[in-house]
Amino acid sequence: MQRRPIAVAAAVVVAAGAAVAFTLPSLAGTNEPDASSVTAGGVSPDLLAAMKRDMGLDGDQARTRLARSEWAGGVSATLAAQTGEDFGGAWLAGDGTTLKVAVTDSRATAAVKAAGAVPVLVKRSEAELDAAKTKLDAAVGDADDVTGWYVDVATNKVVVVAKPGAKAEALDLAEDAGVPASAVTVKISKAQPKPLFDVRGADPYFIDIGGGQARCSIGFSVEGGFVTAGHCGAEGTRTTGFNNEAQGTVEASVFPGEADMGFVAVNGDWTPRAVVNDFRGNELPVAGNTEAPVGAAVCRSGSTTGTFCGTILAKNQTVRYPEGAVTGLTRTDVCAEGGDSGGPWLSGDQAQGVTSGGSGDCTAGGETFFQPLNEILATNNLTLVTSGEGGGAAEPPATEPPAAGTNACDALPVQREGSIARAGAAQVQPDGGAYRARAGTHTACLAAPDGADFDLVLQRQNSRGQFRTVARADGDGDKTLTFEGRSGTYRYVVVSASGTGAYQLGFNVS
Repeated sequence: MQRRPIAVAAAVVVAAGAAVAFTLPSLAGTNEPDASSVTAGGVSPDLLAAMKRDMGLDGDQARTRLARSEWAGGVSATLAAQTGEDFGGAWLAGDGTTLKVAVTDSRATAAVKAAGAVPVLVKRSEAELDAAKTKLDAAVGDADDVTGWYVDVATNKVVVVAKPGAKAEALDLAEDAGVPASAVTVKISKAQPKPLFDVRGADPYFIDIGGGQARCSIGFSVEGGFVTAGHCGAEGTRTTGFNNEAQGTVEASVFPGEADMGFVAVNGDWTPRAVVNDFRGNELPVAGNTEAPVGAAVCRSGSTTGTFCGTILAKNQTVRYPEGAVTGLTRTDVCAEGGDSGGPWLSGDQAQGVTSGGSGDCTAGGETFFQPLNEILATNNLTLVTSGEGGGAAEPPATEPPAAGTNACDALPVQREGSIARAGAAQVQPDGGAYRARAGTHTACLAAPDGADFDLVLQRQNSRGQFRTVARADGDGDKTLTFEGRSGTYRYVVVSASGTGAYQLGFNVS
């Protein structure tokens, strides 16, 4: 059957209701990590020790926070899809265990409570806040004393970070960008973020840059190589390992701009492994990549300073480095120094991202930003190398097999129903709107009525506010769809190629 491009606007019917060895691809023949160094829950005791040193948490407290963080990551992603355009963001409260979820409609609070989270009624959706931030991204101008901005879901505002004495400049920037003053908070900070690489010789991996040799840190092993920061080498740059042996080539690099991400393809002498070097003689396991929410505990390692821990403070921050602005970074209160760039961030045994830059040092302290890992994987179609232990720290909700008489779509946590009364018509889900999604895997199932041919389309909103198709499932019978996507705003479109009737749509993001 010939399929036509979907012009939903004209046909929509509103539906009813840092550091090498961290993942250092070690040389072939290197011994595997000692299994005794890993706890039953998949969290290394050495990582727990670092959390105790930096965060004052004992072993039980650290395990509890990590377990809740992994649980909260999955729950908040599902709630974002379930509440659609009413979703205002999610974060862990100061105790590190209470998940709060903001919504703009009181009718959405029931779904939040049912998931085990605490609803917070707010004025602005996360999509509205992100749209305001995007306006700032496009209107940088000459605000030299403004160092960045980000969405703060806990206060339901956009925060603009400015140097002392530059509050008026920050407010003028927001006004010029068309962001209302009621949606903006100005934070004063003396810090000037910078990328964290050193032009000097030392261990872990090296690149030739600017007439000298720069040292960066490997992030996480992926099939065929490793991920790192984009400012750690342009495409085509050759890399050398900690042992001064040829290692690989930078195959993808973005910096500055939409990300600070890079991928290095290694040669046959190097074997990517699912471990992180803590620079205390231990290898920390990497079991998965469930994204932790704001407020979660997180630890990083790097070839200059080793392992330090702290808390995720904000996501989707734009940071103005001397080389240019970078969007979509995660802000933390963890310290880092030159040479730590590219190094890995873990929440328990779940990979989070790679070090981009920051301010301060590990003597006086400071803030550090990391590039989210799932964005790198989705953008470059990469597969994280994991230990296969499955984490063990999460508390996912129990799932039951589909009951007799139900279909496979029932197994997905977000459910929507609709009915199409005219062949050729289309409906947008969820509920005629869209939903916010982190970078990850979109999974959907469409159960169509007997005798009808319904297609399922997934669309993502671009920077101009237009929805573009990124995946579709067509053909006969019920449809299933899987798509690895970047973070952003998405929607499903159910299209009647022929026939009419009621349908069921199940979907989720993981």
